[in-house]
Amino acid sequence: MDKTLKVGLQEELIAELTTELSKDPAFDAELLKAKVIGAIREVKRRRNYSATSYNDKQIQEDLYDFYSVIRDVSLYDYNTIGAQGQKSHNENSVSRSWVDREDLFKSVFAFVKVI
Repeated sequence: MDKTLKVGLQEELIAELTTELSKDPAFDAELLKAKVIGAIREVKRRRNYSATSYNDKQIQEDLYDFYSVIRDVSLYDYNTIGAQGQKSHNENSVSRSWVDREDLFKSVFAFVKVI
């Protein structure tokens, strides 16, 4: 795990989502933690910090600008556990479909390196 993810954003997201989800008897804190870490890593990858001279502190500050994106992706990924790739679901008159996961990243733009 990235040392920059050990405090701050990751812990804040986990605490917020744990409060929201912990009333569910099927709640799994370890799975939630994995989904938060995965969402942070995906936003970091999409931002392409390697094209910048950002240091760890600047990256952490920039990631806070995407708090809601990371939160939404974490929650999306957690809620779709066991339903990966499912386009729709019908059971006992309940119909469920998911938004396209890519839509959650619409506000995340990559840095580019100019030569």
